[in-house]
Amino acid sequence: MTGLLGALLPAVPLVAGLVGLLLPPTPRHATPAGAPGDDRSRRAAIALGVTGAAGALALAVALLVTVDGPQETSTTWVDFGGLAVTLGVRLDGAAALVAVAVATVALAVQVYSIGYLRRGPHDDVDVDHRYPPYAAQISLFTAAMLLVVVAGDLVMLLVGWEVMGLCSYLLIAHDRRLPGAPAAAMKAFLVTRVGDVGFLLGIALLGVSTGSFRIADVLAHDHSTATLTAAGLLLLAGVAGKSAQFPLHTWLPDAMAGPTPISALIHAATMVAAGVYAVTRLYPLFTAAPVTLTVLGVIGSITLLLGALAATAQDDIKRVLAWSTVSQLGYMTGALAVGSPPAALFHLLTHAAFKALLFLAAGVVIHAVGTTLMSEMGGLRRTMPVTFWCTVVGLGALAGVPPLAGFWSKDGVLTVAEAAARHGAGPAPSWVGWLVWLSGLVGVAVTAWYAGRLLLRAFFGTSRLPLVRPHDPPAVLRWPVLLLAVPAALLGLAGFVGAFADRLRFATVPVAGTEDGLVHLGPGVLLPLALLLVGAGLVVLGWRRDRAGDPAAALGPLRSVFARAFRLDDVQHALVVRPIRALARATRTGDEVVVDGAVEGSGRAASGLGAGLAALHRAALPRAAAGVLAGALLIGLAAVLVEGVR
Repeated sequence: MTGLLGALLPAVPLVAGLVGLLLPPTPRHATPAGAPGDDRSRRAAIALGVTGAAGALALAVALLVTVDGPQETSTTWVDFGGLAVTLGVRLDGAAALVAVAVATVALAVQVYSIGYLRRGPHDDVDVDHRYPPYAAQISLFTAAMLLVVVAGDLVMLLVGWEVMGLCSYLLIAHDRRLPGAPAAAMKAFLVTRVGDVGFLLGIALLGVSTGSFRIADVLAHDHSTATLTAAGLLLLAGVAGKSAQFPLHTWLPDAMAGPTPISALIHAATMVAAGVYAVTRLYPLFTAAPVTLTVLGVIGSITLLLGALAATAQDDIKRVLAWSTVSQLGYMTGALAVGSPPAALFHLLTHAAFKALLFLAAGVVIHAVGTTLMSEMGGLRRTMPVTFWCTVVGLGALAGVPPLAGFWSKDGVLTVAEAAARHGAGPAPSWVGWLVWLSGLVGVAVTAWYAGRLLLRAFFGTSRLPLVRPHDPPAVLRWPVLLLAVPAALLGLAGFVGAFADRLRFATVPVAGTEDGLVHLGPGVLLPLALLLVGAGLVVLGWRRDRAGDPAAALGPLRSVFARAFRLDDVQHALVVRPIRALARATRTGDEVVVDGAVEGSGRAASGLGAGLAALHRAALPRAAAGVLAGALLIGLAAVLVEGVR
């Protein structure tokens, strides 16, 4: 029964997505949504999308209730000369919890999109002309992530992994009226493909070494250290791409060109969470090759600080949240590096709740004021009180304000990092623990600063768009935001529940620093709280000096550096994009001049020779007769000469 539930979990949204793709697009001149003449395609797309997500959520909850330990069902699908690929599911408490998070966010996004992509009576464009494929692609995106969650075979996991990449490309580019959307989609697709090459090679290496791609067989096989190290590093390339880790993080902020609900889906519960989750599924392999965890710790620490500092200088509200996602992913990978998958998954779950809340609340603000720039907002707390308080909850959880969810999960990461640093409790060297712990502490202060800046710039002060009359959203937008505020506020308290903490543990994985549970209350909490107060206090002081100004002005010359994320995009462009384009131009020139030149030159020579012979063939009769006589004379002379020689 449990195996059937696990198989149905990705199948339900998959069927909804495939059927949705068969729906015709909305007529370009359809009546406004909600009017009596609203088209059938859109209503069918809404029904399929919401039903698929709701069905997935129901199945995920059923799994959460029924799965009380690791369970697996599989059957051999194909055997390539002793290299088996299986179809099956691998279920445990962690998979069930992540599945609930994925399905919950997907359902919220499907419902929210009904109002967000609605064509209003005053719109001069057909906003939801392509709503049916949009809803179907969300369902496929959800199915792909759920397949990654329950897959019992590495090839199945890879299928879900790659389908997510395709769906992200389609959804980021959904609004083709925006000039940056297609370019952002292509960038996301190409950058993540770079990492996916390594991910594919890592899976192939493990499968060949084991003789099977079944995850249980791969974990149980006695691999050589060299194989584990090589495969682990290759897998980390894919993780860096999907989970936006340095140096393959540059696609994620640009992906904000997509619709805001899609940003919530990518950042909260699918794409970026997949990399972290994949590492937890294969974590025993990484602990057996500590070099891989060392690399992961360095990458995670750089990503944590890079994302936090870049978020301090952004003016676009969605880009602030995007860079905050990059930073929070650094906490998750840092927890994995110091030996605590439960802490990483706990922060993944709380982050899914408060980041989905923040993006959907930001979408409400954008929908109301018509801009994503905080420099054009202000004073919204009076006209949008519901959105304001939901944003307060989300930003508080992001910053780690107690007792909100982010406080408990982030403190869990810092606690295990401290244990790894001071007591050498983790599988990686102790200096990795120090690196993760110190970068995490700095990240606490910086996160509090930019979260406070966002709140002050958007909701306090005076309105900088006097002609706009913003207000709280209608129910279809408001209820998803309100409901997500509940786990963003309270999910962290689940860490006190033993059954919840036990579900995030892996019986086969030695874990550092989690013997006392997910939540840690002690003197170690005081230092992060002090840093939180420092960050929040600095931004409030800067705002009080000039309430019309931007606290980011205090960054001075660093502001432009942080705003462009240390110009790493430019570095990648100079070191990768330009050389590849130059190589492509040289290849094209060589092909056109050398290869095509040789072919076309031989063709021109043959054509010229043929033309000459044709001209002779078409000569006038006197010339032809003279030619024949001359030829006969030459033959006769040759015959005489030959006879004379004899």
